[in-house]
Amino acid sequence: MTSPLPSQPASQPASQSSSPLAAQPASPDETSAAGPRPLRLPSADRLLSPHTGLTRAHWEAAADGLLDAAWQWATPGSALLDLPGRPSASGVRSDGLEGYARTFLAAAFRVAGAGGKDPYGWLDRYADGLAAGTRTPGRDDTESWPVIQDHTVFGQPMVESASVAIGLRLTRPWLWDRLDAGVRDRTEEWLRGALRHTPAPNNWYLFPYTVAAFLESVGRGDAETARAKERALELLEGWYRGQGWYSDGDGRAFDHYNGWALHLYPVLDAHLSGDAGLSARYGARLREHLEGFSLLFGGDGAPVHFGRSLTYRFAAGSAVALGAVTGHTPLPPGTSRRLISGALGYFLDRGATGTDGLLSLGWHGPHDATLQSYSGPASPYWASKAFFSLLAPADHPLWTATEEPAPSEGPDRVLALPAPGLLVQSTRADGIVRLHNHGSDHLRPHEGESGSEGDDPLYHRHAYSTVTGPTARENAADNHLAVTLAGVRSSRRAIRPLGAGHGDGWGWAASWHRPVFASGAPMVPGLQVESVTVVRGRHELRVHRVLGAPAGARVEHTGWATGTDGALRSELLGVYGWQTRDAVRAPQGTAFTRWAVVPRLGADTAGTSVLVSLATLTADPDAAPLTAVLTGVRVDEDGAGVEAVWADDGSTTRIAFGPMDVRHGPGGQGAPETR
Repeated sequence: MTSPLPSQPASQPASQSSSPLAAQPASPDETSAAGPRPLRLPSADRLLSPHTGLTRAHWEAAADGLLDAAWQWATPGSALLDLPGRPSASGVRSDGLEGYARTFLAAAFRVAGAGGKDPYGWLDRYADGLAAGTRTPGRDDTESWPVIQDHTVFGQPMVESASVAIGLRLTRPWLWDRLDAGVRDRTEEWLRGALRHTPAPNNWYLFPYTVAAFLESVGRGDAETARAKERALELLEGWYRGQGWYSDGDGRAFDHYNGWALHLYPVLDAHLSGDAGLSARYGARLREHLEGFSLLFGGDGAPVHFGRSLTYRFAAGSAVALGAVTGHTPLPPGTSRRLISGALGYFLDRGATGTDGLLSLGWHGPHDATLQSYSGPASPYWASKAFFSLLAPADHPLWTATEEPAPSEGPDRVLALPAPGLLVQSTRADGIVRLHNHGSDHLRPHEGESGSEGDDPLYHRHAYSTVTGPTARENAADNHLAVTLAGVRSSRRAIRPLGAGHGDGWGWAASWHRPVFASGAPMVPGLQVESVTVVRGRHELRVHRVLGAPAGARVEHTGWATGTDGALRSELLGVYGWQTRDAVRAPQGTAFTRWAVVPRLGADTAGTSVLVSLATLTADPDAAPLTAVLTGVRVDEDGAGVEAVWADDGSTTRIAFGPMDVRHGPGGQGAPETR
């Protein structure tokens, strides 16, 4: 098969493209190897899509535009897309394969969703690349793909094998079935490396699963493919925690991988194979997952900035698209499109593609603190998973229904998710969604909780949102409770849930952790912190009980990190036990602002102490100050309980420690004494 558009070496980007998506011919200059290639989208359709203006035509144009920009960096034989940028830990050859495989996902969804119509000849290019890349795997030449090995030996090609397998499965009539027999055999042999090597102990087991599912779909299944599928599904059962949430491995890692990996691969396989049993089992879990996950998108379309691999950006909407296409969703079609189009538009409007049309390594634009060591120039193209939506044909309700508001655009919501230990809080006035973390720490069982690793800003903070990101590891930590000894601040590593629940307009979640230290003694005997978050509206009642603090200890607590432009307001008010109040700077900023300020409370402590504060993050200009929120707080003399009375309606929140119990209801006889 011959590509209709000849590719150029990465060092010599194509000087022109027949695609109408290019704003102008590429023109190398001092600052960019390729000239401007902004995405060209149709005019907004505010009748069909009153919230986002985006339709199926916009999604097709976005896919074509992203592919057009990426293919300027293909090798002559089309096997590798060597995108410019910092290399990953796996090396540039693996990064080039990643460019091929992840963009192949977008092309496959685009062409399969159009019933094989391929106006820009994307599949010809991927067919050429497949033939070139599998000819001599492992050879150090211009085109050869790296071989698939164990995850401990530059294992990234195993990840990319799943994307290649999905692309081939979706486009079988127009690509795989037209390949020479020799290319098909070589491709199978390369893919089988995923079945014969050890994945990382998490969602990686679904990569050989996906490869095996493809091989079986083209009549190349055997005992080896069966074992790969059985092992993955066996592990998936052990990782399922309920409420539609999986842990990404044996520990407690709950994040966006639930949607774009742990749900996507088995549900996609069930959908394509027509396996009713798989579809019923995993589809029901996806439906339940979306009941809560759909609230994790802000009124501006942004997903919650939480967990790793956030540079995949609008891939966060892939589970929503998956549910809409397969029917395993509680959401109306107009709401599903609102969520996925809101996320796509959010990032495209904020410079995710830059002037060269390439998805950058970051969040809005480039942002190093968002990345991991495995992030390479093509890593952001896992965002291609969001184009799963294009498998819904043009007459599908996902595209024909009028857009409806996102869940976060409705009344204020509070949702407790006890299985992952998360508490979700959204406010209609500003469209902000906040996620309070009392259960996800991303620690694998063998890692323990040594303080030498420090805290992971993407998992170990107490709260995250759709408008703020965590501060960088080297800066003051936002939304963090630290015990300070001899000038060393503790980290929060292993998070042990104590429960979560919600009622009418309120909710709570609680956990405990052992403070760990990067220098000196890694732990202090008997020292632990119990933390409770209670939310109502935009307000957060934060209660911490410190146990076993040695003499000379100090406790510090921080709130939300915001910029200085005044668009967002972050407040943290001490209402019991706190002695000082100030703000600290975070010069590295966050993914949302170049420079940030973090409110902070402090208090000296020893033995057992209870500390109560109020926090808020809001963009509502009419929001009242925190000083008017509570009429009183009372703490039991033995520190075993806290009671707070809310000023708006006199209702009372009662928190009891050991065992943890949180209740909220009408007020009693008078307000608790504040002290």
